[in-house]
Amino acid sequence: MDFGLSEEQEQLRESARAFLAGECPAPRMREIVGGAAGFAPELERRIAQLGWPGMIVPEPFGGAGLGMLDLAVLLEECGYAALPGPFPFSAAIAAFALAAGGSEEINARWLKPLAAGDAIGTVAIAEANDSLIPGELATVARPAPAGAVLNGIKMFVPYAQAANFIVVAARTGPGPREVALFVVPADAPGVKIRPLKALDLTRRMALVELDGVLVEPAARLAGDAALYDRVLDAGALAIAADSIGGAQRALDMAVEYAKVREQFGKPIGSFQAIKHAAAEIVADLEPTRALLWYAAYAFDAIPREAPRAVAMAKARAGDVYSRAAGKAVLMHGGIGFTWEHDIHFWFKRARLNESLFGAPPFHRERVAALGGY
Repeated sequence: MDFGLSEEQEQLRESARAFLAGECPAPRMREIVGGAAGFAPELERRIAQLGWPGMIVPEPFGGAGLGMLDLAVLLEECGYAALPGPFPFSAAIAAFALAAGGSEEINARWLKPLAAGDAIGTVAIAEANDSLIPGELATVARPAPAGAVLNGIKMFVPYAQAANFIVVAARTGPGPREVALFVVPADAPGVKIRPLKALDLTRRMALVELDGVLVEPAARLAGDAALYDRVLDAGALAIAADSIGGAQRALDMAVEYAKVREQFGKPIGSFQAIKHAAAEIVADLEPTRALLWYAAYAFDAIPREAPRAVAMAKARAGDVYSRAAGKAVLMHGGIGFTWEHDIHFWFKRARLNESLFGAPPFHRERVAALGGY
């Protein structure tokens, strides 16, 4: 099949890169991540004006009603810029969860403001045991007369400290597939949020403790285990897209440096070892981009094929980004290991991307299991 992006998707990619190059170049990104909040409210407002938070929100709730492939195109450019902030990454995954499983009441309360950029949402799945298998989650939801009571601790929740609501995954029973997603206001009684120090400075992570948090019946999203799987796939796709963009940026930075850095009277880009390193990144990157695009297309159009395609894309993208960033640092020589050069931001983001929403070994096991092995 001859597969490529549509004219509208190409325009989206070009406009997003131009906007981010102007509004969040590397010096500005460095300034933002050095601040206490880890994101710039004025930049988030401009992003909201572009409609990015509502890209995959259905039109009745103020969004554009686009698909995951469109979002992947956008997130690739966000990864290229190492964009800090909750929009569009964590907010987009929360928006997908609500759009796929939220009631009219809960979506009117949260999805409309999120699409307009007036509310921030995030998703809490990972825990201390580093398992994404539903039956191994330690966070539990117990029935209560007025809804459910949540208890547990969630790790590495993106921008929870800035969020208005958190979509929380919790076990609802002892079975291996008894799991559900709940919408929890960030200021609800019993919710405690503690910022974490993470390797990736371009994304702020937090620990979220749920101590007897009472949520109303409407806060439980419909779909249970099936929705959990789809949200996990949506998050994995989003990270894979960010990884492709980041790997491309690491390559571009290394190539530009190799053109101007001279050794023995010649640009280092003329040396065979540097040429080979750049060529290896390209050889890794292009097939992985095709995997990503197909996985995003399958997510929208061929749901039965999506889990395996997403697992392949996430596993491959995590490996490729880490390798590309590592080689790019080496191609920069001694300066690549310093704080003063920007390449380390992409190097560190690659390491976090590897593990978010499932590390490569987890997704390779999924590929094998879904293939019948």
